[in-house]
Amino acid sequence: MTLTVEELAKYMDATLLKADATEEQIDELCDEAKQYDTASVCVNPYWVSRAAKNLADTDVKVCTVIGFPLGANTTATKVFETNDAINNGADEIDMVINIGELKSGHDQVVFDDIKAVADATHAQHKLLKVIIETALLNDDEKIRATKMTLDAGADFVKTSTGFSTAGATAPDVALMRETVGPDFGVKAAGGIHSLEEAYDMINAGATRLGVSAHVQILEEAKQNA
Repeated sequence: MTLTVEELAKYMDATLLKADATEEQIDELCDEAKQYDTASVCVNPYWVSRAAKNLADTDVKVCTVIGFPLGANTTATKVFETNDAINNGADEIDMVINIGELKSGHDQVVFDDIKAVADATHAQHKLLKVIIETALLNDDEKIRATKMTLDAGADFVKTSTGFSTAGATAPDVALMRETVGPDFGVKAAGGIHSLEEAYDMINAGATRLGVSAHVQILEEAKQNA
């Protein structure tokens, strides 16, 4: 698959989730997203309102993270975070599953957690992506978490937070794509730093990429156009 620079940009959630991100860096991220017309910016919940103001009157969405980065918050906390983020201007929610409960075999708990956030997100007509943190899971757990994401009514399943032991891999993306079928969203995130790596994820089945190297990748795409 070969995409134009403009098409590739619309695969990208331009991401800045570092703890020490400053307001100047958030503003710079939004300026880059506007320049390249990415799908969204992805920022921590505190910065949602600032990003929303910066991106008003553009088609760049504001994405934020919920239960981040460990997923071990209570469901009530995740639902509150979701509603607060949407009220502050978030268009898309990326939540982390309860990884420990998945690994404990308590699938109903994990499903209910996802569904509660999905219901809260969709009640306000926004989009939910579910981070399963593939680096901490075996293949059976990846498949179970992906199926739960689909069955709970989310819009995307996402590989990684980018804050664990590893990020996205093409085999994991392919496994997730195989599990959900052709039409459900799959987001690859974590460790995507080059145009080649971006295409590896897209060719494996990703329909969205979480990247902090968005400028580098898109400039590389321009040079290769």
